[in-house]
Amino acid sequence: MGAAHGRTGATPGCLPETGAALELRHAVRGWLTRHHRGAAVAVALSGGADSLALTAAAAVEAEAVDALIVDHGLQSGSAEVAAEAAARARALGCRTARILPVSVTGSGGLEAAARTARYQALERAREGSPVLIAHTLDDQAETVLLGLARGSGPRSIAGMAEYTPPWGRPLLRVRRATTRQLCADLDLRPHEDPHNSSPEFTRVRLRSEALPLLEEILGGGVAPALARTAQQLREDGAALDIVAGQLLADARDGTELTIEPLVTAPPAIRRRVLRAWLLEGGAKGLTDKHLRAVEALITDWRGQGGVAVGGGGPGTRLVAGREHGTLTLAFTR
Repeated sequence: MGAAHGRTGATPGCLPETGAALELRHAVRGWLTRHHRGAAVAVALSGGADSLALTAAAAVEAEAVDALIVDHGLQSGSAEVAAEAAARARALGCRTARILPVSVTGSGGLEAAARTARYQALERAREGSPVLIAHTLDDQAETVLLGLARGSGPRSIAGMAEYTPPWGRPLLRVRRATTRQLCADLDLRPHEDPHNSSPEFTRVRLRSEALPLLEEILGGGVAPALARTAQQLREDGAALDIVAGQLLADARDGTELTIEPLVTAPPAIRRRVLRAWLLEGGAKGLTDKHLRAVEALITDWRGQGGVAVGGGGPGTRLVAGREHGTLTLAFTR
C-alpha cells in the first residue's frame, strides 16, 4: 500500500500517446465494453505502478472514477502515503479519492489477513460500483503456480477471472513492465511497498525466484503461457458448469439430490453438481477431499456415515448423507 511521488505528466483525464498508454487504455476500454458500459467505476489504488497505471487509464476511459485507497496501517507513515495516493488520484482525473483505514487482524498469516481486511473495506465503500483491481498478467501467472502447488483442481489453476462481481480485473493481459512504463511516461515515481520484496511471502518468492528460474530453464514466455492456460481452463470450466447446471436441475428433489442421474455422469460434471449443491446448502471452505468424500456416497456406497462439509456454527456441523436413494444435507450437533 503506498503512494506515488513526482508530478503527473498529463492533464487530468488525458494521457500521452505512448505505446504503454495505448495498451492500458485499450485494456480498460475493452473491459468496460464487455462488462460495464456508461457508468462510474471504483478503482482500488495502492500507489504502486500497477494501480497507478490502471487509475490513469480508467480516468480517461470510464464515465467517472472513484479511487479507494486502503490504509492497512502496517508501516510507519502509512497515513501520509495514503494521503499522497489520494492526491495523485485527483490529479489523474478521478472524481473522488477516499482513504479507508483498516485493522489487519485474524488467522492465516499477515498476507491473508491484510487481503481480507482490504476486500472488506472495498466492499463497504464501493457504493454499488464495480471495483477495478490492478492484477496483471504476471499476477495471473503467479496465481496459477500457487494453484498448481495446492493441487486443488482446475478452478484454482484457472486463476483470476476478468470479472467476478463486484471485482473487475482489466489488466490480466497486460505485463507488469507496461504499467511501469506508463508511470515513467507520466513522470510518476510509484511507491515501492517493502512487503512486495519481502521473501517471507510465498508470492514474492514466486515472483523473484521461481518465475525467473522457469523463464531461464524453459527459454522465456512462461508467464504468458501460464496466463493462456488459465484462460483456457476458465473457458472449459464455464462450459462444464452449464452442463452441470442442467444435471443439477434434473437431480434436484427439493433440498435433496436424487442419486440415480448422478451415477453415470462424468466425474467432472458430477463433482460440479455436488459443489454447487453443497454451496447452496451452506457449505464453507469446500476442498477436493470434501467433494470426493461426498461423491463416494454415490459411486462407492458401502453404508458409510455422513460427510461433514464445513459450515454450521458453534456446536453444529453441516453433514451430507445418503438416505433412500437421495443425498441429504442437514445441520447436526
